[in-house]
Amino acid sequence: MLRKVFIATLVVWLGSILYISTAFAELTYDYGATFRLRQEIWDNVMDLKTLNNPDRNFFRFRTSLWGKVDFDKDLGAYLKLTNEAKYYIGPYKLLNERLEENELVIDNLYFKANNIFGLPVDLKIGRQDFMGPDMYGEGFLLLDGTPGDGSRTFYFNAARARWRITQNHSIDLVFISDQKTDRYLPSLHSSISNSSTYYNNKVILNTSDEQGFVAYGRSKLSENISLEPYYVYKTEKAYQANAKLKLNTIGARAVFTVDSWKIRGEFAHQFGEYDGGKDRTGNGGYIFVGRTYKDVTLKPEFEIGFVYLSGDDPNTTSKNEGWDPLFSRAPFWNELMIYTFVYENLANCATPGYWTNLQLYLAKVKMNFTPDTNLTLAYQYLRAGELANPLAPFKAMFGTGKERGHLPMAFLSHKFSKNIDGFLQFEYFIPGDFYNDNAKNALFFRWQLQFKV
Repeated sequence: MLRKVFIATLVVWLGSILYISTAFAELTYDYGATFRLRQEIWDNVMDLKTLNNPDRNFFRFRTSLWGKVDFDKDLGAYLKLTNEAKYYIGPYKLLNERLEENELVIDNLYFKANNIFGLPVDLKIGRQDFMGPDMYGEGFLLLDGTPGDGSRTFYFNAARARWRITQNHSIDLVFISDQKTDRYLPSLHSSISNSSTYYNNKVILNTSDEQGFVAYGRSKLSENISLEPYYVYKTEKAYQANAKLKLNTIGARAVFTVDSWKIRGEFAHQFGEYDGGKDRTGNGGYIFVGRTYKDVTLKPEFEIGFVYLSGDDPNTTSKNEGWDPLFSRAPFWNELMIYTFVYENLANCATPGYWTNLQLYLAKVKMNFTPDTNLTLAYQYLRAGELANPLAPFKAMFGTGKERGHLPMAFLSHKFSKNIDGFLQFEYFIPGDFYNDNAKNALFFRWQLQFKV
C-alpha cells in the first residue's frame, strides 16, 4: 500500500510539474557527474581474527550522474543515478566473482515547492538525502536511509514539510518509508552476486522495511546559542526474532559558540515495545568541546569529547535497554568499529554501524598546512556499559570485560583543484577484555580520489 501511495505521489508531482512548466518561458537547469575511486584494506576488521573471516582488499568505483531543473525560484526537480562497482583482491572472493558490477539505481528523485500558497512553508517529496544543508544536526539519528549498501547511497524515501515560523525558528515534519530492498523505483541489474549482500536479486538496503515520522525544530536563541529539539517515531523489525518494534525517541541538540570556542551536545531518550509486549528503552548522547586557533601557524583545531550509548543488560530478559541508532547506522565517530558491531548485535540488526552499548572518549587535533591540505590526528578510548551478549555462534569473539579498546586514527585530505580532491585514512584498533583473549589488532586503511564535473 505504501509503495502505491509513494509512486502515485511521485507521478502526480511529475505530472503537475510538467504541466506547470508549460507556463514558464525560460527554465534554468544544471547537470553534472561525480566519480569516486577508493581502495579499502581490512585487516582483522570484522571479527578481530576470532571467527577466521578472510581479510578484505578491494576497489570501489562509484559513478553518479545528476540533473536538476528550476521552473522558478520556488519550484524545481532533481534526479541522480548511481552505480558502484567493486573489484576484490585476495581470498575474500573467488576468482570468477572478483568483479561486482552491481546495479544502476535511482539515487535521488525529488520535487520541491517553496512558499506554498504564499505561506512560509517548503515541501520536498521523493527520494532525497538528509546531508549537507538538509542534515539534521550532526546525523546522530538521521543520516543514512540505506545502511545495507555502505556508502553507495544514503537516500530516504520521504516527504518533508518545513515551516519557517520566523527568521530564527523553524520546524520540519518528515514521513519516511525505507525498505529492505528497493521496490519503489526500478533499477538496472548489470551483474548481481549470490553473496549475503543481495536478496531476491537486489541489493540489501536495510534489515527490514522501516517507517518513521519526525518532528524536528531549529531555534537560534541568540548569536551564540542554538537549540534543536525533536521527536522521532520509528517502526522496524528485529533481524532474527522478526518482531516488530515501535520506538519513540525524544531529545535535543544544542550548540554554544563564543570567540574561538565551540561546545556541542545532544541527548535523547527512547521508549517503546516489540510485538508481544517486550519493552525497549535506551539513552544516548554526546558532548564535545573544541577550539580553533586562527592566528597561529597551521591554524590548529582541537576537540575533546565523550559519547554515551546505553547497552542491553543481559540479565534482564523482559526488556531491551540497548540504544537504537534509528537512521544512523553508518560511520560516525570512526569507520573500523562499525563492522565489529555486526556480530555483537545480530539479533537486532545485521547491518554494520549499529552503534550501541558504548562509552567513547575522544581527543582530536586538526592542522591546516594550506587552505587545501589538512591533517587530523585522533585517539579514541572505548568501553561498554554492559557485557557482551551475542548469539551463540559468535560468542568466541567476546570476552568477560567491558573495555573495548584503543583506536588511534589519522586522516589526510587534499584538494587538488576545483574538481578533484582526495584523502588517506588510517585507523588501528587494539582490543581490550570486552573481546576474547585471542582477538588480534585490527587495521583499516582507505584512500580516495574524487572527480566532479
